[in-house]
Amino acid sequence: MAQEAREHFGSRIGFIFVAAGCAIGLGNVWRFPYIAGEYGGAAFMALYLVFLVILGLPVMVMEFAVGRASQQSTARAFDVLPSKKNFRWFGWWGYVGSMLLLMFYTSICGWMLSYIPKMASNMFDGADAALTEAAFNAMVANPSEIMAWMLVSVAIGVIVCALGIEKGVERVSKFMMSSLLILMVVLCIRAITLPNAADGLKFYLLPDFGHLFAGDTLPQKMGSLGNAVYAAMGQAFFSLSVGMGGQAIFGSRIGRERSLTGEALSTVGMDTAVAIMAGLIIFPACFAYGINPDSGPSLVFQTLPVVFGQMPLGNVWGCLFFVFMGFAALSTVIGVFELLVTWTMDRWGWTRRQAVIRNGAMLAVLSIPCVLGFNVWSGLEIPGIGNIQGIEDFIVSSNILPLGGLIFTVFCCSSWGWGWDNFIAEVDAGEGIRFPKFLKGWCTYGIPVLGIIIFVMGYAPLVHTWIG
Repeated sequence: MAQEAREHFGSRIGFIFVAAGCAIGLGNVWRFPYIAGEYGGAAFMALYLVFLVILGLPVMVMEFAVGRASQQSTARAFDVLPSKKNFRWFGWWGYVGSMLLLMFYTSICGWMLSYIPKMASNMFDGADAALTEAAFNAMVANPSEIMAWMLVSVAIGVIVCALGIEKGVERVSKFMMSSLLILMVVLCIRAITLPNAADGLKFYLLPDFGHLFAGDTLPQKMGSLGNAVYAAMGQAFFSLSVGMGGQAIFGSRIGRERSLTGEALSTVGMDTAVAIMAGLIIFPACFAYGINPDSGPSLVFQTLPVVFGQMPLGNVWGCLFFVFMGFAALSTVIGVFELLVTWTMDRWGWTRRQAVIRNGAMLAVLSIPCVLGFNVWSGLEIPGIGNIQGIEDFIVSSNILPLGGLIFTVFCCSSWGWGWDNFIAEVDAGEGIRFPKFLKGWCTYGIPVLGIIIFVMGYAPLVHTWIG
């Protein structure tokens, strides 16, 4: 079957918006705020920014380089680029990881979308924690409701990707990312002008590193610091969606006019700005109404509706907040679904229509277990990991992302793979910022070591549960 001519992005800003949109998602606007809340706000944010620069950014540059040099997704990139060892098996890593990610991501995206009409209907007006908890539990206990919203998420990804790169993915991403940024600015202004919002800003922006050393004894303090460092390293991978080869696919659809370090910096900068602005919305609002900001994953669905329920015109602000959350989640659904589409087009020469229909049908079916894992199959759990959604998240976050980042680094920087010289030549092609060559040692040895640490630490809670 003849393969379609490779479609490129129509503009540089389109590429950055799509790459950032794939990275920007629940890792930024849901996961980052509650983890930051758990580990002391600004103190954790300082740690996160360090690992973002020394860990996430270099791996993103590597993914861009592999894609642009080969002009292929990971389905064929390791067939095209020379290496001493066989890395072709790694081509499947990105497809499997992307599918697993969307298998639970589409459900959570559906939750975000379902809360838009809920907030607009005033159902949380004056609500307390008991009411918001009951509303959330009722939603996830209803398989037909969350199944419908999951299918809406899948359908949006299918329709946008069916239109192609420039007319579909790029155009829609530009609209959603622009709207998302505008919504965030509006919500930030509202949040920081609330009474007592200054306490939330202080918690979020002024580091108190004592939060990182919680506990009475030295082992407890060191354990607290270790948990915070591990969380920051994992968040650097999770928030950028690096390690699965997704950014390599976007790299394969750009030219050589610009250096890749500058493009990665723009993408990471936008991703980080969204994460920081999400905190500027959430923390001042929580402190203004005396709500605990370290309430974990329930922060968005159970804690914030209480805040909006006490706020003047709370239904309007709450509705805007979940529109923003929905756009953030959908940008990732569209971006990652495009990875599946491009991968199968490259691998088997499918047309875009064939790739969209087949991957869309497969995703809809494979997303059903996550939906049922909250109700009909709620008894199916692995101790230390959780239900079906927790299992899928664990496979992606604690396994595929850190190990994928490690393998990309070995391929790009070691003599076993493509090699440092080829990597640097590709990265520095075009105008813009050059990749610092003095980082060769760090990239060759430091990043793989951190990848192994993240991987091993991901199993610590599981081992603790099973043994202890």
